[in-house]
Amino acid sequence: MTETSLIDELPGELLMWVLIISELLVFGAGLIAFMGVRLTDPAGFAEAQSHLYRTGAALNTVVLVTSGYLAAQALHWRRTARRGLARLALIAAAALGVVFLVIKGAEYVGKAAQGITFETHPFFLFYYLLTGFHAAHVLAGVGILLLVAWRDDPNNIEAGAQFWHMVDLVWIMLFPVIYLLG
Repeated sequence: MTETSLIDELPGELLMWVLIISELLVFGAGLIAFMGVRLTDPAGFAEAQSHLYRTGAALNTVVLVTSGYLAAQALHWRRTARRGLARLALIAAAALGVVFLVIKGAEYVGKAAQGITFETHPFFLFYYLLTGFHAAHVLAGVGILLLVAWRDDPNNIEAGAQFWHMVDLVWIMLFPVIYLLG
């Protein structure tokens, strides 16, 4: 009987886990900084937050969670010899990533039309940095999902789904802190 380590038990690729953990630490640090600065001006942060489009952000949460489900289903379907369904699920997950970016882009355009920039208030500096960095990850994730739909080996799909689930998790942390915390 051989002894296995925790690392041997991890699903997916070790390097993808290293990337995911490092990205979660970066976003976590950004959220901690946001919360720390928020403590210095809770009224100003609440007023700035009132300019956000919460309905769009809630819709984006549903969009990303649904796309994460599709990425997980793709892996299941590929492992159960339903390759066509797996590819379709990955393409649909990527398409939902694009929907997320369109909704987020519309929100940014709305802020610009109101004259709200990263200089308007420290809240908006954090808002643009955190949601913009997340949007860059969504864009990268869309590319990864499309790439693994094309190169649809189960190991590739698993690594792509790992990254996409990290993108989901980050949004699930950002959404309540930035849009809902009063």
